[in-house]
Amino acid sequence: MKVSSIFKYIFIIFAIGIIIYAGYIIYNNQIANASENTQEVVNAEENIIKDLRLAVTDFDTINPLITNNKEILNIDTLIFDPLFSLNENYELIPCLATECSKTGDNTYVVKLDNTIKWTNGLSLDADDVKFTIETIKNGNSVYKYNVEHISNIEIIDNGTIKLTLDANIPFFEYYLIFPILSSTQYNGEDFYASQQVPIGTGRYQISNVSTNSITLTYNQNWKNPKNEDIKIENIRINIYSSMGEAYNSFKIGNIDFLNTSNPNFQEYIGTIGFNKTEYLGREFDFLALNCQDTILQDSAVRQAIGYAIDKDHIVTSVFNNQKAVSEYPLDYGNYLYQANEASSGYNPDQARNILEENGWTYRNNRWRKNIDGRTRYLDLKISVKENDSTRVQVAELIEEQLENIGISVTVDKISDNEYSNYIQEKDYQILLTGVYTSYTPDLMYYFSQGNISNYSSDTMNELMQNASILSDENQLIEAYQKIYSQYKTDMPFIGLYRNKNISISSQSVVGTITPTNYTTYTGLETWYRNS
Repeated sequence: MKVSSIFKYIFIIFAIGIIIYAGYIIYNNQIANASENTQEVVNAEENIIKDLRLAVTDFDTINPLITNNKEILNIDTLIFDPLFSLNENYELIPCLATECSKTGDNTYVVKLDNTIKWTNGLSLDADDVKFTIETIKNGNSVYKYNVEHISNIEIIDNGTIKLTLDANIPFFEYYLIFPILSSTQYNGEDFYASQQVPIGTGRYQISNVSTNSITLTYNQNWKNPKNEDIKIENIRINIYSSMGEAYNSFKIGNIDFLNTSNPNFQEYIGTIGFNKTEYLGREFDFLALNCQDTILQDSAVRQAIGYAIDKDHIVTSVFNNQKAVSEYPLDYGNYLYQANEASSGYNPDQARNILEENGWTYRNNRWRKNIDGRTRYLDLKISVKENDSTRVQVAELIEEQLENIGISVTVDKISDNEYSNYIQEKDYQILLTGVYTSYTPDLMYYFSQGNISNYSSDTMNELMQNASILSDENQLIEAYQKIYSQYKTDMPFIGLYRNKNISISSQSVVGTITPTNYTTYTGLETWYRNS
């Protein structure tokens, strides 16, 4: 055998040995890493803290039908269930009820889930629903608006109740999101004078109420609809005399989660050590355009005004970005708003083009058009409450923006009485106003007969009527897209901005936090604290 061949075989054997050794080393490392990862998982599980600390100020009562405290109402969604609830897209979902069927123009039949139990072990039944509705109607509960049109309550059987209304209420099912309380707990007792701690059917039950705190524990009777892995077993709600005190408690680590509407909260807790989640609120400001006005009856003028207003600049300069640009009543997150147009649509050139294309001419620094044989000038008046300094600033900024494209504007600062009369009589040209938008996707306030803008459209009426009889989600989305498109064409009002709400959590809180105006505690039972 040649010497070269011997060296060749020796090299091959050597190379094979290296490969086998390398494989051995890699295998051992994988085993070691797997063992290390397993240990990390074990350690992570050991570090899970299954209690959560919340805060409330100006505490009055934990009873959901009596309290006037907004945060208590929020916390009560953990304890008391409604017939129907709202998810993170504001879609209606069954809770204590399995279905709600409209059986006549003004009648609804509600089916209950009788497998649901109260924390005392008794089953939910129709008497509980009837008791709750009657209790709300007879008192001053914040939910009185929800039941005011229920004129009759009839128990069909233990799990079925029939509700008769005194009027045809669009999307009435959305009104059934008030908490249900136990009828047997208050049997023979004056509900509003009772000192009992109410029981519920929700995720947590009240185990203690003191002057300084409220303690909730996981409700073993709760029907877990998604079979989630429950992490949080105990919740302590600390009671404070002021938000300043609550902020300080969060800062030093005694609170894990806090809700606020104060955009300047960082002045109290600093800028590090927490996670912030912003979500759009329901305070919606807009310009109502009187569609019966000689000038504003021209939809081209209304469209031009919309394009001439720089909403982003308003939000930045007047509110320091503490408001959010908003163009439509449902753009706070409602699933029926599909426009995906979060921008202001600011386009002054487009505003001028629309006016010119629709017969307006700009001469001697004024827009003019022959209307009914007379030359009309594009001179507008924006009315705003004189004692609302922020809205006055907004009106004056809009005046400046409209005048930049040649539209003459006067800001009319009016008294509270004048404002009320303007709302009632629609006696204005342009009104800077605002509303607290409903959870329901009902748009009657803006588009139906007698609406805020004196707006009338046969096309819109037909679209609204068609949408009112639909129940299929996809069909509703399509119908509401058509309503939105018609709105963009007719522009009877111009959305400006809405408020922001904020949830603050410590960095030790682990979980998916998706706050809404209905509840900031969606999925809280699956959160946990990591030490």
